Amino acid sequence: MSDTPRPFEHTQEPPELMSWLQLHAPAAPDGHWDELRGQLERGSSSAELDAGWAAFVQHLGPQGLASLSPRMQELQRQVRDNGITYNVYAHSEKPQRPWSLDLFPLIISPTHWQQIERGVLQRMRLLEHIMADAYGPQTLVASGQLPAALVQGHPGYLPAMHGCPPVGGRYLSMAAFDLARGPDGLWWLLSQRTQAPSGLGYLLENRLIISRLFTQGFEHLSVQRLASTYQALVNGLKARCPLPAGETPHIALLTPGPYNETYFEHAYLARYLGLSLVQADDLTVRSDGLYLKTVQGLQRVHGLLKRVDDAWLDPLELRSDSSLGVPGLLQAVRLGQVLLANTPGSGFLESNALLGFMPALAKNLLDEELVLPAIPSWWCGEAAALPEALAQLPEGLIKPTYPQDGQRPSFEPRPGRGMDQRERDEWAGRILRMPEAHTVQSWLPLSHLPVWNPKAEAPGAVETRPVVLRVFVVVDEQGQWQVLPGGLARLGSHEGIASMQRGGSSADVWVQAPSREDVHPLSLLADEVKPRPVQRLVTSRAAENLFWLGRYSERTENTLALSRLSLELLISEHQSHPRLLKWLNALTRRHGLVRSASPSASQSHRVFERSIVAGLWDTEHTTGVGYNLRSMLGAATSVRERLSPEHWHMLQDTEQRFFAAAPAVSSRLADTAQSQRTLTDLSQRMAAITGFQTDRMSRDDGWRMLSLGRHIERLDFLSHALSQAWQHELLRDQAGFDAVLHLFDSTISFHAQYQQARTPWALLDLLVLNTDNPRSLAWVVHTLRSRLKRLQHLAGGATLSLASRIPALEPETVYPLLDASPQAMLDWFAQWPDCARSMAEGLSALFFTHSQQGLHSVGA
Repeated sequence: MSDTPRPFEHTQEPPELMSWLQLHAPAAPDGHWDELRGQLERGSSSAELDAGWAAFVQHLGPQGLASLSPRMQELQRQVRDNGITYNVYAHSEKPQRPWSLDLFPLIISPTHWQQIERGVLQRMRLLEHIMADAYGPQTLVASGQLPAALVQGHPGYLPAMHGCPPVGGRYLSMAAFDLARGPDGLWWLLSQRTQAPSGLGYLLENRLIISRLFTQGFEHLSVQRLASTYQALVNGLKARCPLPAGETPHIALLTPGPYNETYFEHAYLARYLGLSLVQADDLTVRSDGLYLKTVQGLQRVHGLLKRVDDAWLDPLELRSDSSLGVPGLLQAVRLGQVLLANTPGSGFLESNALLGFMPALAKNLLDEELVLPAIPSWWCGEAAALPEALAQLPEGLIKPTYPQDGQRPSFEPRPGRGMDQRERDEWAGRILRMPEAHTVQSWLPLSHLPVWNPKAEAPGAVETRPVVLRVFVVVDEQGQWQVLPGGLARLGSHEGIASMQRGGSSADVWVQAPSREDVHPLSLLADEVKPRPVQRLVTSRAAENLFWLGRYSERTENTLALSRLSLELLISEHQSHPRLLKWLNALTRRHGLVRSASPSASQSHRVFERSIVAGLWDTEHTTGVGYNLRSMLGAATSVRERLSPEHWHMLQDTEQRFFAAAPAVSSRLADTAQSQRTLTDLSQRMAAITGFQTDRMSRDDGWRMLSLGRHIERLDFLSHALSQAWQHELLRDQAGFDAVLHLFDSTISFHAQYQQARTPWALLDLLVLNTDNPRSLAWVVHTLRSRLKRLQHLAGGATLSLASRIPALEPETVYPLLDASPQAMLDWFAQWPDCARSMAEGLSALFFTHSQQGLHSVGA
């Protein structure tokens, strides 16, 4: 048995800890740079730690390595609680994949960061020159410095934008560069992203989590802050927006929608930067200007930070099948009416084939040598480069020149190192048949970063993974480029694939400042200028989804209460009560709790009971609890940016827990008992969700739409249930009377106010006329009128007309009905479902379908 101290068994002092790491932390594979030790690995793992890593280890605290597994658990908890997700193929019925973040940061010294910063700034200038030429004089192609096949022949080049000067003076407002450290210890460029580079939101969350877990190390290493660059990005966009006189810049972030794999980042970034998060359906082009469709009317949009690739931006001029773009958007950009970041048409800059031409272009355009080398690349469409490209196949990497666009062949990158001779010959034949579609790059051994595996025991808890660094450059208020002093580190598998789509992970990036005095004091978006309060815009799409979130929340609670009551009564002493069974049958069928072909409760209450249990999770043939719960989550997904992380997590967890209980159903008796326990748990969780909606959301116009949706549903459900109770004479005996009180959660209130006086008068007083009972018609009607009146500043005051259409509800009109014919009371109840339907249709016409858009639109 080894005498080596195990770090989980006792506290270690930093010197002892560093010695343990030097001896037992695995080294990078031979020929790869070892980030932990700051050297090229040549078969030895006992070298001293890199200076940055030594400082990091010294400030782990007295628990040393023993603290790392608890910190990893805290990291995973924060990722889960914050709702950070990355979905390869997002789906409404599949749980979203948590973001993968490792415990250890990638530490970059001031010297190495200087090379990175100078290199990417130089390449940013070069890319801007290439864009200006490609959409201007096109001398680079005419003079033979760039092949036409890589510019005009690339699907990312948009001829419709040729000759149009960039809005705001820059074609590129931001770009991302993927880098890797080579065996020489220097950083090499792998690729560049200019259309819609992702990562700015994820790296911010990485920083917030990791800096809190290692506060001492973060401060001691003088890690550069990120906030000033984010502020520079926003200020730069605002400064360059085309503004009509008297208007302030309004910038939005265009997202493909909630089922995009990086939607979390879109919502998080929009919230953090103070931008409107919009989808294509939220926008419209009027009089060559871009407008946002809101419940306040059409609002001008001056700048758009897009997270949609160029080909999908405008179905009129680009892909006609796109539902992610805005018709007429390119025309608005060409006329200088809106700033689009980045200018459409930069996709050709992302081609791997372009990297091989950059050194000569830098010399000709900038009169400079490249500071940041790129991985050697050979475009096979160039006759002079083809022989060398073929010679590189055994050790190189074959990549597509063009993206998948349906017209040119594309493929996944293929490493030649993993091929046998037959496969290499096949690929050589493909290249010779269509050389322009292929690019060959040298294989670069990626540096390895230590990672922490909390499931393993020492010494196996420390592992290594290949790492790729993505850095970002943005345009500031003065029109100059700034490099974000950090980035997104992507960790690959043992096979070396640093891809989030293929199970990769991420790490925070700590860029050290030369000294503590050089650390920018600005915290994350702390603004020295006192913010001016502005009214939050509510898009028509968000308003509609909030409205339906309210409706489905109420429907879930209503069908939940009805299901619980039905199951309780069907196994109670009242299971054969004829009037109760007729009442339950009418309600469950009207609200879709059972299939239409199921026997009625009176025909076979046992079969009816089983039908209710089966319908709880049946989302195809019934519209019961499971259907409404899943629909509620679907509506919430579309407005996730308006929900707190706790609210969102509760919604997701509630839906997952409920449907996870479905397979546990077995025999009939066990089904009912288990179902009742599941419904009790769901009831408690729905109470928490209602609390989030009531007390954790800003009471703006969007929240009022949610509230209106809830109370419209409550008005419909309550009035119909009371009408059916009256029709089936349910109030004649105690069992029926108590069932009505139980359905509306008013049993305690009734006994406190009326004790044992079970009379129709008392029931009407509590469930119809009581303005203090949230489950009474009077309270619901009063709330509906109040919400509609608060929206009178919208749609030219049309909500006041809606409010006036709600019938009066006064005691003097209700009490006489007790002495009138039964039909008179039924007729009175019948007006309220009609009223609910009228309110829903009226709100939809005013704010969602825009059928009355002329009342509050802007422009032609």
